[in-house]
Amino acid sequence: MLAGKQSWIFDSKPVITATGTVGGPFEANGAIPEAFDLLHDDLWIGEDSYEKAQTILIEGAVTETLKKASLKKEDVNFMLAGDLVNQLTPSSFAGRTIGIPYLGMFGACSTSMEGLAIGAMIMEANGARHVISVASSHNTVTEKQFRYPTEYGSQKPPTAQWTATAAGACLLEKTGNGPVVTKATIGRIVDMGLSDPYDMGGAMAPAAADTIAAHFRDTNSKPDDYDLIVSGDLGQIGLPICRDLLKQQGYDLDHSKFQDCGLMLYKEDQPVMAGASGPGCSAVVTYGHLLKKMQKGELKRLLVVATGALLSPLSYQQKESIPCIAHAVSIEANGGMS
Repeated sequence: MLAGKQSWIFDSKPVITATGTVGGPFEANGAIPEAFDLLHDDLWIGEDSYEKAQTILIEGAVTETLKKASLKKEDVNFMLAGDLVNQLTPSSFAGRTIGIPYLGMFGACSTSMEGLAIGAMIMEANGARHVISVASSHNTVTEKQFRYPTEYGSQKPPTAQWTATAAGACLLEKTGNGPVVTKATIGRIVDMGLSDPYDMGGAMAPAAADTIAAHFRDTNSKPDDYDLIVSGDLGQIGLPICRDLLKQQGYDLDHSKFQDCGLMLYKEDQPVMAGASGPGCSAVVTYGHLLKKMQKGELKRLLVVATGALLSPLSYQQKESIPCIAHAVSIEANGGMS
């Protein structure tokens, strides 16, 4: 199973048999609204706090996934879930309601692929029959925690990114119809000394390049083995930096080969500065948009490299730099999907 120093090859090829994606009003007006199973027209989603609203996003994504798979929550062995909030409260509170045995995951915006990789490893070890992995984010919750409450109306620089209000879930099974998870590379923490919380893309780009290069080395693969490689949310700033860093290592990836989930979610005329971000970003773009392309035969092999900035309000206030991470998962076509 272990390949090289930091990668796994899944001989059993766990199957993604169903997915569920939920978004908010900004995502409904975005570039790929068809990627969502459910879209809410209000950030509050009928709750009295944004944190509770994020819990509803998670519950919705899991419910949609189970409905498509014709499974009950009692049929699922484990739920792997994560978000950006202190102590993962939206994920944990959703786990309280859903009742599936729960593992909380934190990798900041890399959580989607961290959860998928760990879920595939559990399946590879015959540790479960059904595993759900879900990642989420909420724009106003994140603004309140890491920056300023939305009501404050603070101006943001063009390097800043817009946290997606979204949750994406997938169901892993040992057999069935759907794309299969074939490989994963667990990233190292890379910190280049950047400390600007309004430039996540620039901070995360070196970690993404490090993981992509490690994936190619460990798995004896090359860029042409994939129809598409996508980063999680490097955005307009981080994506070209990552391309330059990979080129220095001998990997020349142009736009047709290497794209970014954070640049796919919204339209160009939406005020998202450098693009989308948040754990929900790569989750919904992967599970709701890219896997549908795979289902249509437009993609056969996909490498998703979710990126995360591992700062906290406390570390920023203490003038710390930003440690960053990226996790890569290889997904290949293998029939239909719910």
